[in-house]
Amino acid sequence: MNPNLDKLQSYPFEKLRDLFAGSAPPADLAEIRLHIGEPQHPTPQFVKDKLVASLAGLASYPTTNGSDALRQAIADWIARRYGIPAPDAASQVLPVNGSREALFAIAQAVIAPRKHAQPVVIAPNPFYQIYEGAALLAGARPFFLNQTPADDFRMDWAGVPEEIWQDCQLVYVCSPGNPTGKVMQLDEWKLLFEFADRHGFVIAADECYSEIYFDEAQPPLGGLQAARQLGRDDYRNLIMFSSLSKRSNVPGMRSGFVAGDADLLKKFWLYRTYQGCAMPPPVQAASAAAWADEAHVRDNRRLYAEKFAQVTPIVARHLKTAKPDAGFYLWADVSPTGLSDTEFARELRRQYNVTVLPGSYLARDAAGINPGRNFVRIALVAGVEECLEAAHRIAAFCESL
Repeated sequence: MNPNLDKLQSYPFEKLRDLFAGSAPPADLAEIRLHIGEPQHPTPQFVKDKLVASLAGLASYPTTNGSDALRQAIADWIARRYGIPAPDAASQVLPVNGSREALFAIAQAVIAPRKHAQPVVIAPNPFYQIYEGAALLAGARPFFLNQTPADDFRMDWAGVPEEIWQDCQLVYVCSPGNPTGKVMQLDEWKLLFEFADRHGFVIAADECYSEIYFDEAQPPLGGLQAARQLGRDDYRNLIMFSSLSKRSNVPGMRSGFVAGDADLLKKFWLYRTYQGCAMPPPVQAASAAAWADEAHVRDNRRLYAEKFAQVTPIVARHLKTAKPDAGFYLWADVSPTGLSDTEFARELRRQYNVTVLPGSYLARDAAGINPGRNFVRIALVAGVEECLEAAHRIAAFCESL
């Protein structure tokens, strides 16, 4: 077996099951699950109808690069969403089975072994655990860049040691961030692009939360958009990753795309022809329909905006938190309660049957700290009334301490 498998840590939700073992929540309180970022809003009916109407496509093997119609629908969406020229659908867009599998696969395709120095993959901290696993199984060493309240959760690219940049082959960026909800600004992109030009690493921009924001007039800045604004029209060294899961409430479809540097995508496509992960034709047809429609996405945002407007003030009276730039997480500092993040999560479930995720499970010790410690991630993915009920239970729990 690959010895790097022994370096992998348990997934956060496995740790959570262990944390809850041996304690039962109150039987008279219905469970409210806010620990996992699984959208619970209804899937749009037109997407389901298109999926069913396209089932005849199951009789054909799908191609790795997907249909012309799907790639063009994605390219057109990128142009509309970011106000930039549509990328070339044939060379700069590639459908993938959800951003998760592509975020993992890109490290396997990019990382090149070296004789005298282990390759480095830079990732935010806290982070989506796929970044770490992808780096380790590609034979690279993760370098975690802490995001803390002291820096307003910004990525301190200038603080990365020069020797790390010299060995870096891949940088994972998550904007809007999971779990912080922080959006990278143009000056941060500019600095990161300068380092990429100097050292030749690939930037993997995870943007799966980009369509959940609170001001229709100010959508979050995207990586391709930043590149265009900075005159990088070829998107060199940059690939963005996006998904329908959060945007369109179809996590079970496993549908997303990568877009950007045509030379990188050509090689990534070659890798994927061997990986065997082509998107089924019915999913392609339903995905094209979803990317072409914005009405359901605006409705989705309104629901999240309503939840944040009602829930945030209640939680913020007891925990240190605020509405994020974007995304559907509250990143809440529980230190005012006197409990650690794991104690808070365990006791909240045991006493009030609300599940949240300890922040330390989403981070690693780096530069002498675990930046997730004493935080919990609260995913406002349930319905408005259920999230509001959870907020009142959290408040009651805090008041009881």
